[in-house]
Amino acid sequence: MANSEQAIIAGGCFWCTEAVFRDVIGVSEVESGYIGGTTQNPTYKEVCTGTTGHAEGIRVTFDTDVISLAEIYDVFLGTHDPTQLNRQGGDIGTQYRSAIFPLNDAQRAEADAAIGRWNDGNSGTAVTTVETADTWYPAEGYHQEYWEGEGKSNPYCLAVIPPKIMKLRKSFQDKVKS
Repeated sequence: MANSEQAIIAGGCFWCTEAVFRDVIGVSEVESGYIGGTTQNPTYKEVCTGTTGHAEGIRVTFDTDVISLAEIYDVFLGTHDPTQLNRQGGDIGTQYRSAIFPLNDAQRAEADAAIGRWNDGNSGTAVTTVETADTWYPAEGYHQEYWEGEGKSNPYCLAVIPPKIMKLRKSFQDKVKS
């Protein structure tokens, strides 16, 4: 992929956002992990306490010849509830915040523009934060590609992920892998 770029986003449970972005055209890799906190090398158990400051996030690698960063951010904002402060559904805590972690100034400008577009086109106001992208910590191996493995037998995932994927397919039909 000659024109690849990465974006880091957090929109609640990383199993859920990862499952959505694995279905997006131009996306070659999605890695679940932790970002935005103070603890070095945090574990899932530590992040779940809400005391490390980290968000459960995903790092998306995509082909800019197929999908733009603006479209990545639009899909992100359109497939979770960016009006929920520090929660997504039953997941409550700062680790489930809606946040974009730009990797450079151009990504920061695009993040601000995407939030503005979302606010202009929807009722409610996004509480999605634009935060400094500090150290990215990949989540433990069993969290990677979770939906494709254990997730399809996990009651939480079965309740939360299919509606998000349906939202992707309905709202972003031209951005879904065939």
